Amino acid sequence: MKKIKVLSLGIILIASFSCKEVKKESKEAMEEIEATAKEITEKIEVKTIKFSMEPKSDSNVTGDVSFTEEDGTVTMKATLTGLTPGEHAIHLHEKADCSSADGKSTGGHWNPTFANHGKWGAEEGYHRGDIGNFTADADGNGTVEFSTDEWCIGCDDDTKNILGKAVIVHQGVDDFVTQPTGDAGGRVSCTGIIE
Repeated sequence: MKKIKVLSLGIILIASFSCKEVKKESKEAMEEIEATAKEITEKIEVKTIKFSMEPKSDSNVTGDVSFTEEDGTVTMKATLTGLTPGEHAIHLHEKADCSSADGKSTGGHWNPTFANHGKWGAEEGYHRGDIGNFTADADGNGTVEFSTDEWCIGCDDDTKNILGKAVIVHQGVDDFVTQPTGDAGGRVSCTGIIE
């Protein structure tokens, strides 16, 4: 009888130990699945913000601009109307403040890396706000599409985060040389980029 009790106790202990081991392995596997799912979700998260452009400097330039962040790349799309036909510069400026009639309340070009003004991607340097030029058609309509991994929407990197900045459309063309603005002329449309 004693042998049966000892044997039964041994079987119970082995079964108990096995169940605890299975539970531990199951918990570890579940934690790994949850971590992988979180990582995948973070990678495929898409952020989009949209704004309306408002006329400045007695212009009639209006439109819409959107920013979409996906897989570490931000894409800006702008559709504009009321422009004079021809080329115009578009930049990100340092303050999301379109309160002044001439758009100068937005400050200068957004330049968190303290680089010289220039054409985007130039070895000589460029501001993070130096988007470039686009062409308005004979009816004064223009579109811009620009993508970069040097921007983010709401991240902790102040040299990449576009929140709190402004989009400015200029009357003229950016020459990519004149410091610090590219001699692009007056500010004819503005929107602040806020969350």
